[in-house]
Amino acid sequence: RSLARTLWARSARPILLLAKVCSQKIRIAPRVLRDPMKNIIGKFITGRHTMFRSDVVSYSAGYDTRRRHPKHWIPFLKDRLPKHLMRVISINMNGIRSAHAKGFFQWLSRQRADVVCVQETKAQIEQLVDEIRSPGRWHTYFVDAEKKGYSGVALFSRIEPDKVVRGLGWDEFDVEGRYVQADFGGLSIASVYLPSGSSGEERQQMKFLFLYKFMPWLKARRKENREYILCGDWNIAHRKIDLKNWRSNQKNSGFLPEERAWMDELFDEVGFVDAFRVVNQDAEQYTWWSNRGRSWDKNVGWRLDYQVITPGLAPVVEKAAIYKRARFSDHAPLIMDYACKITDF
Repeated sequence: RSLARTLWARSARPILLLAKVCSQKIRIAPRVLRDPMKNIIGKFITGRHTMFRSDVVSYSAGYDTRRRHPKHWIPFLKDRLPKHLMRVISINMNGIRSAHAKGFFQWLSRQRADVVCVQETKAQIEQLVDEIRSPGRWHTYFVDAEKKGYSGVALFSRIEPDKVVRGLGWDEFDVEGRYVQADFGGLSIASVYLPSGSSGEERQQMKFLFLYKFMPWLKARRKENREYILCGDWNIAHRKIDLKNWRSNQKNSGFLPEERAWMDELFDEVGFVDAFRVVNQDAEQYTWWSNRGRSWDKNVGWRLDYQVITPGLAPVVEKAAIYKRARFSDHAPLIMDYACKITDF
């Protein structure tokens, strides 16, 4: 209100100009602003007021930052323009058709994502409508489970990869659709979905078998001259801060001592890196909430979704976000920004 009074005292023209800025209808050039107004509007655009957030000064999750800025932008915004980032999004959709109905693909169109890794598609590709199977400007790769309505992974990429790998070469798990990998030069990005053991002892033993076979595979990847981003639902909360009620869950699948020890080996001995924890060490950073007992409302969750990276990528981890403004699934999208281009490798 004080700003409006200041502007009204000067003239009606600056008020109309500011209104256009707020609605992001125009771009401000130096010739448009005279010195007094340049200081006032510049101060508020670059300030803390959320109403002024736009692609000019923000690259946070949920804002479209794909628009580039002409060289005649006002000088005091120049240092705040976002550097180029590679954005990788991972999400367990718990049914890709359900996520589509809840607006996931409309939301995705506003993200500056380079690669999207999807788990639990729960559909065969012939069951998908065109908006899911081949959304505009995306190269899409699906690995379906043989059992209908079960598991399945997918990978969406803005640029066409050099190579796509489907499956891990293990028949008992490849039929469940648990791995797809895209190679971009010396960089590999994969969507991986580890088994859950929560349904019973038989499935828990299958999960242990997967972990037993997966560790040598991961060690072999570390010996390659490549960088990896392994995105997905790993179905394990690594540390106590990664779930709300850790004391009561120590005998439950997903937080068993054997599972946590496996993650310790992955990060401490094999040398992979939890990309999210490079930039965020806070507790209560959850990506999954049970559909029972108002878990979402009370934030009683687990951090089950990871982007596990080779150590060469750790220095370029720029930002991490868990998107919770809208719900597309019982999991939330994990958004990671890397200070590099996908074509740099």
